[in-house]
Amino acid sequence: MAVSLPRRNKFEIMSEEKEIQNEEQVNEVNENQEETTIDASQEEAKTEVTPEDKYNELNDRFLRLYAEFENFRRRSNKERLDLIATANAGLLKDLLPIMDDFERAIANNATAEDIDGVKEGFNLIFNKFKNTIESKGVKQMEAKGQVFDSEFHEAIANVPVTDEKQKGKVIDDVEKGYLLGEKVIRYAKVVVGQ
Repeated sequence: MAVSLPRRNKFEIMSEEKEIQNEEQVNEVNENQEETTIDASQEEAKTEVTPEDKYNELNDRFLRLYAEFENFRRRSNKERLDLIATANAGLLKDLLPIMDDFERAIANNATAEDIDGVKEGFNLIFNKFKNTIESKGVKQMEAKGQVFDSEFHEAIANVPVTDEKQKGKVIDDVEKGYLLGEKVIRYAKVVVGQ
């Protein structure tokens, strides 16, 4: 007896073929994922960092950092030395015109007979010099009549005084003191009353 199979149309056959293809693709993807997982675990085992590798890496980083620091330190020291060498250039450049004024004054004073003109010329040069150094931050200390302070004054003599108010105070300043900003660059040499 012959068994008759139900007839299938082309659409059903094509959809069955597509299902089979999809199943084959899914199986291939699963196999590839399993292989990838196996390969990744093998690579992890191969790329696992040993303590020696870690030591070498850290040592290399340390040496590079140390070399960078040494270069920075050398460069900083060189810049500091250059700065110190040229620090006074601005002030000296501003003082050169005053030097020229002194040279002209000396040349003119050789034949000058007007003493008042000579005095006035030297006063003008002095004022120019004073203004130049004040513009650079140098200030003259006012010591006379002030209480003696060893932070600003240098006592070169003590003199007896009759007035009690003068004791411990500066009677006379022999050499003026100067400040650069708030820092003493020359102590005032003073005579102190006792």
